[in-house]
Amino acid sequence: MQVAFLGSAVGDWAYATAIVVWAYDAGGARAVGIWLGIRFVLGALTAPIGAVYADRWSRRGLMMLTDALRAVAVAGAAVLIAVDLAAPMVFVLATLTSLLASPFLIAQRALLPGLSRTPAELAAANGLHSTIDSLAFFAGPALAAGLLVATDVPVVLVVNVLTFLWSLALVSRVVVPRAEGPRESGADESDESQDGASGPEETFLAETLAGFRIIGRDRVLLLTTVQVSLQTVIAGAMTVCLVVMADEILDSPDAGLGYLNAVIGVGSILGGMLAISRARRGTLGRDMTVGVVLWSLPLLLVTAWPTPAACFAAAALLGLANPLVDVNIDTIMQRLTPDELLGRVFGALESCAIATMAIGALAMPLLLELMSLQAALAVLAVPVAALALIGLPAMIRLDATLTAPRGLELLRSLDLFAPLDPATTEQLAGSLTEVRFAAGDVLVREGEESDRFFVVESGLVRVTQTDALGERVLRTEGAGEYFGEIGLLRDVPRTATITALEETVVLTLARDDFLRAVSGHRESGLAAEATIRRRLAT
Repeated sequence: MQVAFLGSAVGDWAYATAIVVWAYDAGGARAVGIWLGIRFVLGALTAPIGAVYADRWSRRGLMMLTDALRAVAVAGAAVLIAVDLAAPMVFVLATLTSLLASPFLIAQRALLPGLSRTPAELAAANGLHSTIDSLAFFAGPALAAGLLVATDVPVVLVVNVLTFLWSLALVSRVVVPRAEGPRESGADESDESQDGASGPEETFLAETLAGFRIIGRDRVLLLTTVQVSLQTVIAGAMTVCLVVMADEILDSPDAGLGYLNAVIGVGSILGGMLAISRARRGTLGRDMTVGVVLWSLPLLLVTAWPTPAACFAAAALLGLANPLVDVNIDTIMQRLTPDELLGRVFGALESCAIATMAIGALAMPLLLELMSLQAALAVLAVPVAALALIGLPAMIRLDATLTAPRGLELLRSLDLFAPLDPATTEQLAGSLTEVRFAAGDVLVREGEESDRFFVVESGLVRVTQTDALGERVLRTEGAGEYFGEIGLLRDVPRTATITALEETVVLTLARDDFLRAVSGHRESGLAAEATIRRRLAT
């Protein structure tokens, strides 16, 4: 999956570089500006639409489809440019290619939790994703530049087609641990009044907006979205500021801009390594806030000392901060959002990020008309850093809630819960209740009401059943084994008596929590039925 993303990301950057060069030759800076502006606006509007399909369909299938469509669109643009025809149509195909990148990324971000076995592995996977993105930031434009020197734009686009086919071929070989068929609208979702999810009767527009409703009604998701939006305001503004810094301070608008971008790229690679190394520390919220602050306060270095050294230092810190924001926001969203809603939540987040980036890009030229570069950087940096720090206590509290609850790994090891997404499994683990029994204590008595599910954390229990011949022993169960599922799933009284043979600790789940998790996921339900059939047969 990660190597497939490398191909897709390199392709995105290579084609974008080649199209910008072609657009500048065709219509100058005005054509480039108009095209980039349209890309921003359409990207913000269409990201939630693509996100709906990331929740409705197979996410792996959606990634393959967008790779195929982008390959076709880029191939069409290459042909049109080669024969010098239909310049407007080239812009249409180029914009379509850009818009299709969003569903690919949303589907991948929503699929990663299903490929990860633990929260730490998920955070590390997100860190690697960010590092690859930084490498692609180098490799894509470098590939395009090298080919443009030796050949021309159509050749770059043909190579871009190959990178998308590379990505498609690799994604097709990804094996998703749990069944990932087409998702029906509203399937496995709670009522809208509870979480903002779309119900089966809702319109497509309502489904498209569901991600915004989910974020708006969850204080933690809303806070993290605000934090990342603060960062993207500066990211948009820096697309303008870097050019001005290169011109006014480095006195080299072309080469200087390249140097600053290179420093940001190197910083991003180092930041990705830092984010991966911190994946197990349980500091997602704090690290993300640090990333937002590092996207703002370093700009004050240029305000205080408008020198080349200050510019490069600020660029390096911006690059270092970028993965701290990207990795941690993705991991937070993935761990807090149920799998069936994850695509739409990422779509809403992507839309907010693109919109606030556009705001930053539009606001900075206005500020530069009213004041100097140094003053404009201060006006931008101080409020963003202040707002990020105001939210720091809440992000620290978030870290406490994201600490892996007791029993999480035990639940993950059970066949009933292994197919569940990380967010659902963590919610279940947070609902576990510890109960201790001494040797000889009865945990469950045959004929009693079935009200809880039991997992043995430590100790040993004996399972017995009474019939016409008296009491007989069915089996013994130790740490890592479970019981109580028959009565809950069949809605019958307890079918056996469970007695502790030694001091035993069990973790229990309430009836409703257990049924909601197992009955709501096909693979978990099948595993439970297989266990029931096996036990009833003996």
